[in-house]
Amino acid sequence: MSFESQDIERKVLAILKILYSLGEPVGSLVIARNLKEEGIILSERSVRYHLRLTDERGLTELVGNRDGRTITEKGLAEIKKALVKDKVGFTITKIELLTYRTTFDYENKTGLIPVNVTFFLKDSFAKALQIMKPVFEKGICVSPLVIVADSGQKIGDVMVPEGKVGFATVCSIVINGTLLKAGIPMDSRFGGILQIENHKPKRFTEVIYYSGCSLDPSEIFIRAGMTTVKDASSDGHGEVLANFREIPSLCLPVADQVLRGLKQAKLGGVIIKGYPSEPVCETIVDQNKVGLVLLGGLNPVAAVREAGIEVDNKSMATVTDYGNFIEFQEFISEKSKSYSLSGY
Repeated sequence: MSFESQDIERKVLAILKILYSLGEPVGSLVIARNLKEEGIILSERSVRYHLRLTDERGLTELVGNRDGRTITEKGLAEIKKALVKDKVGFTITKIELLTYRTTFDYENKTGLIPVNVTFFLKDSFAKALQIMKPVFEKGICVSPLVIVADSGQKIGDVMVPEGKVGFATVCSIVINGTLLKAGIPMDSRFGGILQIENHKPKRFTEVIYYSGCSLDPSEIFIRAGMTTVKDASSDGHGEVLANFREIPSLCLPVADQVLRGLKQAKLGGVIIKGYPSEPVCETIVDQNKVGLVLLGGLNPVAAVREAGIEVDNKSMATVTDYGNFIEFQEFISEKSKSYSLSGY
């Protein structure tokens, strides 16, 4: 395959992924804007050219009289068959893009926050909320702030499918993004399973490095049933989702200030901050670096999956405004007053 052909295929794949993530018919203008956020610069005219190619291949189809397109079943299959070399390292690239898109200002409590989005069947949502309640209460999460959306509504640019409830949790990348805004680079090393004993973190028992991974490790661990978040929240012994980051030790004073500001905005997730060049949770830290262990934003959802309830996760899904969030406990209280949760 020539370089030109490879370039076209990558752009086609990027367009298909955008159509899939948006979940509704969109035109060339919207696609061009989303491509720009992914680092691909194409004019509307160029996007229309690529859409004609995807139409001819049966990967997309025109909806209505305008240029709105949706992805077809064949297009979905094409995403799944994407070249392995294009997938390897996809996770670290996604982390970097969401880091850049995070604009949260902890002093003014404004800006965009990265989120994970989970879809629940409506008839199981009330039970899922009760399962997640102790996990949020024990703080086994990045933040107590959540977003709930009904089918047909959007969380960021993610559409909630028919018959589902969308549930957004804060992604730990908010720490990457806020530190970057303060001039502090963060090296995202791996996601893993963190062993908890007597309510304290002990060591990582399983890890997947972001640089060689095409899926978020949290999604893999949840699907494989490798977490015991419910036990960790109830008796202090269990295995939870966490990830490992490093920052330059020289940046510690500024980093401490940022982390305090995030905590005041109810955005935490840092379970351990190490000392310069010292191991953290039995993980070696590079010279002149400080290791950070961050809780995974999908821990409450992992507890639901442990109970056998179906979940459809889109980790590191999108960004949305800080003002859209509500505290988990406040959401439950409001819904119990206004209408029965069983209505879901």
